Amino acid sequence: MLSSLDTSSLMFAITIVAILSLLLGMALDGVMQDDGFGPFGNMVIITAGFFLGILAANRWGFRFSELEIAVATGLGGAFVALFTLSLAKAGIGWALRS
Repeated sequence: MLSSLDTSSLMFAITIVAILSLLLGMALDGVMQDDGFGPFGNMVIITAGFFLGILAANRWGFRFSELEIAVATGLGGAFVALFTLSLAKAGIGWALRS
């Protein structure tokens, strides 16, 4: 899906996802506080996870005929990335305190 986009469409998609990720990252920073990565760090993780989720699904053979399914897959990848890195950060912090 992403490989079939032209340059301007891909840049537009990255920009829109980054802007929405910043808004979500700021909200999650208030919720997660010290367990998160700050608004900008959350944004980077969410944006990267979004596009990596879509690329991973494409690599596994999923073809997205509808935009809604691609967005849902991207959101799933974003939240899996944020959850995994937050869990790793908490685990490392717990191991260092012990």
